[in-house]
Amino acid sequence: MYAIIETGGKQYKVENGDVIYAELLKAEAEQEVSFDVIAIGGDDGLTVGDPYVKGAVVTGKVVKNGKGKKINILTYKPKKGYMKRKGHRQPYTKIEITAINA
Repeated sequence: MYAIIETGGKQYKVENGDVIYAELLKAEAEQEVSFDVIAIGGDDGLTVGDPYVKGAVVTGKVVKNGKGKKINILTYKPKKGYMKRKGHRQPYTKIEITAINA
């Protein structure tokens, strides 16, 4: 059985035991989180919600919060002697899916 969940403006296809890297959630490590289900698929076919499947919940455990790899940004204007460097590290939450309840 698999489910399609929505978090952080993105959709993820998850199964039991999967580990996903989602946008930063307001949850500490070892805390339980639940997600609304957009669709559930299994042996009996696909069930799509409008917008969510009623009574379906996916629960997961927060493994850790962290930051991704650094992305370097370079702004440059030719013949003007202007160059500016910036960096960015996107925060994320690592989540292990523990249960899909349909």
